Amino acid sequence: MTNEKKLEWILRVGVAGEFLGHGVFAVLGKADWVKWTEQLTGFDTATAAMFMTVVGVVDILLALLVLWKPIRPVLLWMAFWGFWTALVRPLVGLPIWDFIERFANWAAPLALYFFYRSRN
Repeated sequence: MTNEKKLEWILRVGVAGEFLGHGVFAVLGKADWVKWTEQLTGFDTATAAMFMTVVGVVDILLALLVLWKPIRPVLLWMAFWGFWTALVRPLVGLPIWDFIERFANWAAPLALYFFYRSRN
């Protein structure tokens, strides 16, 4: 296996792991995330929990997709979504460091996007 192929798979597995982990937490209704969704959207608890379930299922599907067949526009969405979910932390009152700690959530899908873009 070439170094390029190894790099590709390291990025794919990393991005998939991030989205799978977040997706499972969302489907399980992680309490803080439901609360933050209520806070940022004005949804009631039941609607926020349902929204998180949908988001979680989408994240899990994206994790599987990046392992099966990465698609560049989807990788851009994943980078945006990773950035947004990291940014939520300071928006709900957590320290900026909670955002900074999660740079890989958006940087890894963005790196994979540019990896594929550079090959064409």
